[in-house]
Amino acid sequence: YRITCDFSSGEIFMNQDIISCELHDFVEVACMYGYQVRLTLKNNQLIEGKAIDIVTSPEKRECLVIDGDTRQHIDLTELAKMQVLNPNAKFSEVKFE
Repeated sequence: YRITCDFSSGEIFMNQDIISCELHDFVEVACMYGYQVRLTLKNNQLIEGKAIDIVTSPEKRECLVIDGDTRQHIDLTELAKMQVLNPNAKFSEVKFE
C-alpha cells in the first residue's frame, strides 16, 4: 500500500494500485537512458517506443511517457512486461506480474 496525504484537505488515503519500488526503478532507468522499449500490457497489447519520463496523471496515476509513432501515457499498473531493445542495456526484461 502507498499512503498519501492530501495537504490541501488533510485527507489520508491508501492506494494499492501501484507497482513496487524495485519495478519503478527499472522504469526510471529506462527513461534516464532513453531506452527503446517494447511494453506488454496486462490486456496483451504491445507498445514500442522510447521511454521518455514518468508523469502523474490528473487522476493521480503514475504513467510512463512513450514516444513511438505518437506520444502515449501508459499507466504503470497496466504493465505486464517491459523489454529493452537497445543492445548492451543495463537490463533486458522486467516482468510486472
